[in-house]
Amino acid sequence: MMNTMLVVTDMDKTVEFYKRVLGLQVVMDFGANKTLTGGLALQALETYKEFIDTSDISFGGNNFELYFEEDNFDKFADNLQKCNVQYVHPVKKHSWGQRVVRFYDPDRHIIEVGENMKAVCKRFIDSGMTPEQTAERMDVPVEYVNECMQWRKQ
Repeated sequence: MMNTMLVVTDMDKTVEFYKRVLGLQVVMDFGANKTLTGGLALQALETYKEFIDTSDISFGGNNFELYFEEDNFDKFADNLQKCNVQYVHPVKKHSWGQRVVRFYDPDRHIIEVGENMKAVCKRFIDSGMTPEQTAERMDVPVEYVNECMQWRKQ
């Protein structure tokens, strides 16, 4: 098993945030440590200080992020506006065509939610672009575009 673990200052507030904003659920509850769906583990700050024998812990360094993809990005972005989050930046489109939004969790860990890359591919194909044009636009191999087109037919 492999998980990503975040140190949090308020376990209840953080669990509620991830439930409300990203729809994650608690799958294991050990009190000071909780594992959420998707393999995200949360560790209480006080116990983590004991684990690493220091109280020198900082938050909000803007040096990493948790990344999620959404199949229905428009719906997610609309719902996010109702969640009273602090944005790193509003929805923007990267050069390869993927729309993303970044925001902070309660301890200022950056969360990125991006449009599912297969949905980006579908959007370009549906607009009339060929697989080759789509691959060039997205800066991916044409084989990836073809795989996305197969996924779309399922």
